[in-house]
Amino acid sequence: MKLRTTDEGKAKLDPPVFYTSTALLLLLVAYAVFLPEDATLRFQKLQDVIVDNLGWYYVLIVAILLVTVVAISVSRLGDIKLGPDHEKPVYSYGSWIAMLFSAGIGIGLLFFGVAEPVMHYLTPPDADPGTADAARSAMVLSIFHWGFHVWAIFSGVALILGYFSYRHNLPLTLRSALYPLIGERIHGPIGHAVDIFAIVSTVCGVATTLGFGVLQMNAGLNHLFGIPVGSGMQVILIAVTTALATVSVMVGLDAGIKRLSQLNMALAAILALAVLVFGSTVFLFQAFVENIGNYLSVLVNRTFNLYAYAPTNWLGGWTIFYWGWCMSWSPFVGLFIARISRGRTIREFTIGTLMMPTLITIAWFTIFGSSALHMIRDQGLQSLADIIERDRTVALFQFLEQFPFSEALSLVAITLVIVFFVTSADSGALVMNMLSSHGRDDTPMWQRIFWAALIGIVAIALLLAGGLASLQTAAITSALPFSIILLVALYGLIKALRADSVKRDTLGAPVAPVSVRNPVSWERRLRNLVQLPSLEEVHEYIRDTGLPAMRDFAVQMERNGFEAKVVEGENSMVHLEVYQGEEVDFLYSLHPKAHLRPNASNPDAELDDTYDDGSPDKYFRAEVHLSEGGQDYDVMGWTRDQLLTDILSQYERHLQFLHSLR
Repeated sequence: MKLRTTDEGKAKLDPPVFYTSTALLLLLVAYAVFLPEDATLRFQKLQDVIVDNLGWYYVLIVAILLVTVVAISVSRLGDIKLGPDHEKPVYSYGSWIAMLFSAGIGIGLLFFGVAEPVMHYLTPPDADPGTADAARSAMVLSIFHWGFHVWAIFSGVALILGYFSYRHNLPLTLRSALYPLIGERIHGPIGHAVDIFAIVSTVCGVATTLGFGVLQMNAGLNHLFGIPVGSGMQVILIAVTTALATVSVMVGLDAGIKRLSQLNMALAAILALAVLVFGSTVFLFQAFVENIGNYLSVLVNRTFNLYAYAPTNWLGGWTIFYWGWCMSWSPFVGLFIARISRGRTIREFTIGTLMMPTLITIAWFTIFGSSALHMIRDQGLQSLADIIERDRTVALFQFLEQFPFSEALSLVAITLVIVFFVTSADSGALVMNMLSSHGRDDTPMWQRIFWAALIGIVAIALLLAGGLASLQTAAITSALPFSIILLVALYGLIKALRADSVKRDTLGAPVAPVSVRNPVSWERRLRNLVQLPSLEEVHEYIRDTGLPAMRDFAVQMERNGFEAKVVEGENSMVHLEVYQGEEVDFLYSLHPKAHLRPNASNPDAELDDTYDDGSPDKYFRAEVHLSEGGQDYDVMGWTRDQLLTDILSQYERHLQFLHSLR
């Protein structure tokens, strides 16, 4: 296995992916707009075929993803970082969690938070309607559809993308996961096909999400302001919110999506807290604990339950739809999560993308779903159940009518729907843009605007072609080819992680000791330890000792038949690269690194590796970096012979790593 870095000089736009995926999506739009009846009929038939014949496949895929992600995180592979070993997370934990939900799943929770538990309570697949067992089953099923399994799909895709991009400097696109299997051919037709499928699948999945969002938005505006419900108004709403999303895309990730995500979480917290305080508070705390226990107790059984001995249409309308929907937009959510998760270990990443969202989801469904069931069962509010059964889009707003300050709460809810809608379209456009641009996000403005507009157009077309039925079919169908790619990519990830683990083990193998032939060397090193060098001294050492030593090593490697070169980077960084043919190349570099002195007066001071401001709190080290990142040891003051011995030692470890892979 050989992993090469990306070519920074490569054009930003990837024409085969961009134009082919655009053409396929426009053909889909044209078909849905000009032949809506035929499109609706064929969409429904296609969904029936998939549900009847491939439901088992969708269930098995999701189970494999969940087991694999958990197994990787609890093993020693969980210590590997999504990025170099010295990398730190870009975003705080709070901002990170907020952006996870704003990537699209927030709309789903708002739409189904009240409606789904009530629907399962009224028509349960394996209990008598209207009973306590039906209520417990309704909550378990709702949490099951939005808990570990959904987030395992997103987490698995994000883990694949983040690992290959940040750990091995490959493009942040799905094709990179196939590198351990097909090598450089990921840059050819196979890689293009993978990214094209990812784009088409994702646009259909995002369009489905936006379709649910606009239906609920229309229902909420009708409830509050009497705005009519209909396809014309829904088209206008999609157009307006897509325009807002385009503005957010234009201002960038930190200024746009990050701030909107934080607003989302604040509004969602206000709404949930109001329901908790004004509702049956004690009952909700009891229900929360019981829902967790019920969910965990039936997790395995529900995962593999296909109703083979008691066939039902319920499975296709709920579970299979959810798994297909989530797989179809997992490239979008996965790439977005990967984009904001650099610097976290796999274990920390999995906890953040699997455990925390599931816990929040359980709390959300408990507050809204259990409250609705409590109103229907214990407070005699059967009218709420009747309304939701007729039209699930008004479920949230009819539910909020039962609380004090209902108009204010409904206004918060509709604002939340709109902001979630905008962030979903915004982050979707960001991801589509990256998939069609070699994984880069520093693209021209017109590309980001184009994808934001196209997502809105596809959502409108599918909505006009048959409403929710067409949206659901598009999601389930587009997931089928992508699921095959996902399985292959998962195998590639496991193979690469095992190789990474082997290399990490070899880094701890015994190596030759550093030479101490020069009697002055220990005095020089002691002086460095006591006096602590400045940035200028580190630059001088790297220039006068590090660079010549690397050049000597490169010359000897070339005499032994290997291609090697020494590159001088910015800020006096120097890199030695030794190419190993079809195997993993060797990289050894020296980096100036700023550190705080042991007695620093300001332990929270900002450290800049490129600038020495003369602060008495700061000093610098000449640290060794390998291809995995910084190794956290200093060679400042070592002689040329000692440095050459260290390079040789690290090269010995690298050869041992290559030997272990053969």
